[in-house]
Formats: sequence, structure tokens, C-alpha cells
Amino acid sequence: MKNSYFILLILVFTLFLNACNTKKQNSKDSDSPTIESPYFGQKPPGLIPEIFAPGIISVNGRYESGISFSPDLDEIYFSASKKDEDPDIYFSKLEGKKWTRIKKANFTKGKKDGEMDPFVSFSGKKIYFTGHNSFTEDHDVDADSKIWYVNRFENSWSNAIKLDSPINDDEVLYSNQAKNGDIFYTNFSKRKMYYAPNKNNKYPEVHEVGIEFGVHGFIAPSQDFLVVNAQNREDDKRKDSDIYVYFKEKDGTWSKPINLGNEVNSNFAETVPSITPDGKYLFFSRYNEEDDEEGKSKFSNIYWVSTEIIHKLKTAYFKKEQ
Repeated sequence: MKNSYFILLILVFTLFLNACNTKKQNSKDSDSPTIESPYFGQKPPGLIPEIFAPGIISVNGRYESGISFSPDLDEIYFSASKKDEDPDIYFSKLEGKKWTRIKKANFTKGKKDGEMDPFVSFSGKKIYFTGHNSFTEDHDVDADSKIWYVNRFENSWSNAIKLDSPINDDEVLYSNQAKNGDIFYTNFSKRKMYYAPNKNNKYPEVHEVGIEFGVHGFIAPSQDFLVVNAQNREDDKRKDSDIYVYFKEKDGTWSKPINLGNEVNSNFAETVPSITPDGKYLFFSRYNEEDDEEGKSKFSNIYWVSTEIIHKLKTAYFKKEQ
């Protein structure tokens, strides 16, 4: 009887372990959330910024920035890096009703030490990005930071191609496009925003955007506004970066820069803004973790907020100008 009881206990314990392992495996296989909205299953925010996909995209202890979505909102690309590492581009795709596991893109296959700032074109046929030599070494060394792209195949991407354009005559980064194909980017050598008009899918000339200040500029799909980040200009005591917006005037020039205000900007640094393809949401990075011994923020997460906050500022700006 004792032996039978002992065998029964072993059997029950074995079944319990198997059930636990099955549950653990099922949990592991479903790390990516079931789709509840186009944006990685996240509830869309209102006028108050919220952290985006915490623990999945926004992971504490690293730096994330430069997020981009495909036109159909079924692919996501972003940059991420840990301390003393060069950034990489990561991606996920919506397959069925689940997002795939986050994977590294590795577009240049080791030709460049770092890849960052992905942007999916409005056609969905290209991804532009910044490829560069190591930033973690001597910063006086030429990083050879240039704009690259890959072409879409049916189920994959082509080898990376460096963009053949005067855009790459300088150190450049963070390229993005308007719906008409014009490319806007940051000329890091000159610390200014530039753009290259689309000439039959070629970019033979570049021009200054003509704004007062700001880098990491992102153009709205219809080019009616431009968002940038820059050191806070309203308080001389502050050294952190804020998000500003410029509106396109009737004569084609840009307005004065307008701070997005306390609803978006904080006492931490906000950087690398972007607008979703449908124009509904503003994404940006915020250095929201503890400062290091030099008083500099170490890491950042990605936040998002409704672009209604920009539209309200636009209405107020042009009403004031009348």
C-alpha cells in the first residue's frame, strides 16, 4: 500500500511539473501581444504622453529612439543600444493577430558598426537608415555617418545600399520623407537641418531647411509642420532638450519655433521626434532614468502622444497671426 501511495505521489508530481512546463512554454511562445490596435497592441494616448510598449519596445537600461512604422502599420522599426555599445535597428511584424518577436535587422551585415534611425518610405518599398562607424571609440575619429537604404523583396530586404546623393557629402543622420518623397535630414557636420527635393526618385541637390535652430527634424507627411529637438530656449538655467514645432507659412517659409509645452516636454531631455504615417501620433525619446555621476541622463524610453497637441498649437498660431 505504501509503495502504491508513493508511486501515486510521484505521478501527481510529474503531471504537475509537466503542466508548469507547458504553461511556461505557452507563455514564452506568446511574448508578443495579441493585436488590440495597430500600434503593437497599445491603447492610443490622448494629450498626455505615455511610454510606448513598456518592457517590449521601451526597455529600462538601454537607449531607444528613432521609431518608424510601415504605411499599413503592420511593421515597426526602431533603434536601441546599451551603454558603451553602438546602436542597432530592431523590428517586428504583425503576422496573423500577433507581433513577431523583436529581432535585429543587421541591414549592412557588418559593413557598418552601427545602424540607427530607420524610416519606412510611404510606398513601403524602401527603408532608409543611418549607417556609421563606431561612436563608442574616439569621438574625434570620422564616424562616416551616412544615409543608406534597403529595397523590399517579397519576403525580405535587399543588401544595404549607400544613397548616391550630395546628402552624403557630409556627416549626416536621421533621414525621413514627406509623402511627395522629399528627404529631410540632419547635417551633423553643420549642425543644421537640410532637405533634398525628390527628382524622379533621385536626390541631386540639397538645401538648408531655413529654421532658427533644431536637429533630428521630422517632416509631417504633408509638410505643413516640422518637429525638431533642441536645448530648451525658454529657461537659461536648463540644459535639457525639448521638442519644438515649426509651421509652414503661406509664403513657404517656416514660422518661429514653438515649444510643445509642459504637456510633452519635461525636466528630462526629449529627443528624436517622429510622426506616424497616418499623422495621428507623435513619438519621441525621453531620458527618464537616473543621472550618472556627471549629471547626464543615461538611458531613454520611447513615448507617444496624440498629434492633436500640435494641431491645437497650429490653430492658435495662425489665429494669432490674423
